[in-house]
Amino acid sequence: MDKLGWKENKRIGIYGEKGSPVIVLHGGPGASGSAAPVAEGLADNFRVFEPWQRVSGDMPLSVAVHISDLHQLISARCGDQVPALVGDSWGAMLALAYAAEYPETVGPLVLIGCGTFDRSSREEAIRTRKRRIFDYIKKHPEHSSDLHLSFQEQIMKWHEMTDNYDCVTDIIGNSGTELFDMKAHTETWNDMIRCQEERVYPQSFTVIRSPVLMLHGTYDPHPGEMIRDELKRYVPQLEYHKFEKCGHSPSKEKYAKDDFFQVMCAWLKEKFGETCAYRDREEPHSSPLPHHRTYGSVYGDSTGQRRHG
Repeated sequence: MDKLGWKENKRIGIYGEKGSPVIVLHGGPGASGSAAPVAEGLADNFRVFEPWQRVSGDMPLSVAVHISDLHQLISARCGDQVPALVGDSWGAMLALAYAAEYPETVGPLVLIGCGTFDRSSREEAIRTRKRRIFDYIKKHPEHSSDLHLSFQEQIMKWHEMTDNYDCVTDIIGNSGTELFDMKAHTETWNDMIRCQEERVYPQSFTVIRSPVLMLHGTYDPHPGEMIRDELKRYVPQLEYHKFEKCGHSPSKEKYAKDDFFQVMCAWLKEKFGETCAYRDREEPHSSPLPHHRTYGSVYGDSTGQRRHG
């Protein structure tokens, strides 16, 4: 954990002073800081940790590496308390993978815009994104040269358009100190695909005993109902809540964000046996609780583009 910086309160967001522990897992993989709005939205009711996952380096990254890092964080930060895991996109997949490896050390699981666990769902997400890019460029021919880019390059450029419905522009993830880590993304995602092809995931999720809530926008290119149906074969206790006029990031969506936080907070409180005190997201400075961010830089650069996975 020393190399991650978490032990020194670097590369980790810490929010709230009271309540049960919640660990928020960002997406990508490789989009450090992108889950900050989710963490901030939970801070009135929970003690929230938002770790930035391991960056690429000499050691190839894998799902198992991220699981091990997360287990060290839980052991160090939560003591004898069992935390909830709130995963955003790839982070939702990591939450499930962790719960399958350590089912006794994790509490409620919230899956926000969960990624795909089978080929059919993955291909549907690709088709949706390709169609939206093509339709947009058809209306804006000045971008027609982008049709000659690779699909990965198109997604890197147009993901805000393909994945969002109507985001509130002043609600963003941390724009801070780390670029989107493409090497970490590629290594980790390729390993997740390998695990799926070898029937590790989602088949191993049958050991998960935690309550699970899946939150999904109807405009999310990841096909929520297809992903839900695949997961429920192995996680029958999974609950599903969809949000209209909402894309891949409900915490930032104009028409869904308030309902999203109310539903998530109330469900977590119910599972923890506590009472929810939700405040309107339009008044971010009204909370009496301090929101403490401790982000460190590995690049020494505050510029660059990140893709929220």
